[in-house]
Amino acid sequence: MNLAQREALADIRSWTRQRFALPDDAAVLVAELTCAVPLCPPLETAVAFWTEDGKRHQFKLLKPMQEIAADDIAWLIWDLNGPESAGWDCC
Repeated sequence: MNLAQREALADIRSWTRQRFALPDDAAVLVAELTCAVPLCPPLETAVAFWTEDGKRHQFKLLKPMQEIAADDIAWLIWDLNGPESAGWDCC
């Protein structure tokens, strides 16, 4: 992983913690994935984190890590207790 990729990873983790009011030491996993689904962007970024109650939450951004900006995460209108967080049985 080069410096630009490490910086993008750190930024995404930081922005996710800010957006969802997570503690500084909260685990935030970020993975850049190749999408094999037709009409899907070739690279997407998956983000997963856990809240203090142990519940897992996740979202995908349909672009590579290095193209993600703070606004891509800040605009997410999402209730951590809502159904948006369901799914992704695989991860």
